[in-house]
Amino acid sequence: MPKTNLKNYLHLHFLVFIWGFTAILGALISLDAIPLVWYRMFFAVLMVMAYLIFKKKPLKIPLKTLLKFLFGGIVIAVHWIAFFSSIKVSNVSIALITLSTGALFTSLIEPIFFKRKLNLLESFFGIIVMSGLYIIFSVEGEYVLGIVYALIASFLSALFSVLNGIYIKQYKAEVISFYQLLFGVLFISAYILVSSEFTIEDFYISTSDIIYLFILSSICTAYAFVVSVKIMKYLTPYTVMLTLNLEPIYGIILAVVIFGEKEKMSPSFYLGASIILITIIVNGIIKSKKKS
Repeated sequence: MPKTNLKNYLHLHFLVFIWGFTAILGALISLDAIPLVWYRMFFAVLMVMAYLIFKKKPLKIPLKTLLKFLFGGIVIAVHWIAFFSSIKVSNVSIALITLSTGALFTSLIEPIFFKRKLNLLESFFGIIVMSGLYIIFSVEGEYVLGIVYALIASFLSALFSVLNGIYIKQYKAEVISFYQLLFGVLFISAYILVSSEFTIEDFYISTSDIIYLFILSSICTAYAFVVSVKIMKYLTPYTVMLTLNLEPIYGIILAVVIFGEKEKMSPSFYLGASIILITIIVNGIIKSKKKS
């Protein structure tokens, strides 16, 4: 592996640990999913904008490109809403292990955008991954809604990864991140304004929420978002999604330590989770050997 790629790959692993901690923060923050994501994206936009002003980075881009970033911003906003909704209605372990199916979705989406044939081996591994999900579904019936939310988040995460893998070839990571975060928060704001289900109390934040939101918005969003997009310039979308499968390992360990009994699942859950993770890792190893 070239030195530049190794550096970016190690950086990606650090980001994965940060994202694993994101799930913990989502469980600790008392806000519901939509207000939580709104605050997360709003504060992150301000931080990225301050960075761009400080670095005097130009923000002018064509209207056609803005529309692409608008779509990307909506995708990442809905992804985060689905992800935190999964945590709120189930727990961190369910949300993270289901989210790890993102590599499977990426293997299905990449051929469409990069115009290559669907890999039959990846399809076979996809069936195995689905069997692991079926085991989890069958034994964790009380968390079905959380699994569904997480599957939606997983698909959108894969779509977002592939899209930014294309965008980063033409535009700076900071600019992509700024516009996608901005459009994401504007999209949520528009939804809140036209919806009648929110009150001012839904956006009340306690002192502890402010601290957690600051960490979530700065380290876990502004910093991680910009760097992750930049890394996509050097690593393939599939490599990024494959590495993201370590997120549930980091996150579940942290969750058990912090939340205790609430995060301890049945043996069948861990069997299904192991099937999913091992299958995706084996798939990645085989794919890496073919490229070497």
